[in-house]
Amino acid sequence: MANPLAKFREVFPVLAEDLRSICAEQDNLPDQVWQWFEKTLHYNVIGGKCNRGLSVVDTTQILLGRDLTSDEYFQSATLGWMIELLQAMFLVLDDIMDGSTTRRGQPCWYRQPDVGMMAVNDAPMLESAIYLLLKKHFRAHPAYLALVETFHEVAFQIEVGQTYDMLTERAQNLAEFDQARYGTIVTYKTAYYSFYLPVALALQYTGRATAGNLRQAKEVLVAMGQYFQVQDDYLDNFADPAVLGKIGTDIPDGKCSWLVVQALKLCTAEQHAVLRANYGRAGECDAQVCERRVKDLYSELGLDSVYHEYEERTVAELREKIANVDEGEGLRKGVFTAFLDKIYGRKK
Repeated sequence: MANPLAKFREVFPVLAEDLRSICAEQDNLPDQVWQWFEKTLHYNVIGGKCNRGLSVVDTTQILLGRDLTSDEYFQSATLGWMIELLQAMFLVLDDIMDGSTTRRGQPCWYRQPDVGMMAVNDAPMLESAIYLLLKKHFRAHPAYLALVETFHEVAFQIEVGQTYDMLTERAQNLAEFDQARYGTIVTYKTAYYSFYLPVALALQYTGRATAGNLRQAKEVLVAMGQYFQVQDDYLDNFADPAVLGKIGTDIPDGKCSWLVVQALKLCTAEQHAVLRANYGRAGECDAQVCERRVKDLYSELGLDSVYHEYEERTVAELREKIANVDEGEGLRKGVFTAFLDKIYGRKK
């Protein structure tokens, strides 16, 4: 049986060639520019787990209830790679704004010696590739306009989430770090594009994007996306960076993360003072010492156990939501079960 990820990756060179043809042949792009764009594509789009992209293929197959034809596989995988392009754009910019050092086990794109702040222009080029590919492969599809609008809407949601995240980080006011603010940030910044988008695209592609199906998908998947981001925040602190593929920066960057929100609920006045003195100290000479103090406080507060209790409670609630999904208009409960099975108990 073919490895799903390997099969999915076989589609990317075809799409890269499509982009080369569009850019170099149709638009007469100079060779030097295309070569740079190609380098940008391969460095930033390839190398991830591709869970979001694969989810479009998996969802399409579950919705249709059968194996996909070669054309159906290619088209659903193409939509999946568009999500990977969207994520690549977001990660390039996110790493610059966070001052991150590694991504997927290698230096961040902007930290490449010949890249630097050229990455600011490379990021929107990655997003533009989505619309070039949509036009080439889906212009005749009945859902073409809906697909284009969905990508534009979700891209804006990511940007809104990033803005709220950075405004919160800039304020450096722990009094504003609460569950409501955290939930809003992660809904816009992560949940829509990581969970809702793959299913919305599959529903549109298969002609099942009724208002009821989209509403149900959003209700379940936004909640699942919030759970996923809580996992990310937990792993940022508790996972081995070698396994995670990146070095966590939430504490020195002063992020409104799930862990600090929980710590603020549980800490004493003395522990609160430790947080105030040490949280969000990126760029300071003693930043590593400050980060270690916060990590020690997290352990002292038992946040590892708090997280695992949260995970079991949340997964039970998600399973209940899935059980209540109405399949009358072609939506399938298995779509959501497949997502949950992929992320429950993940280590990276």
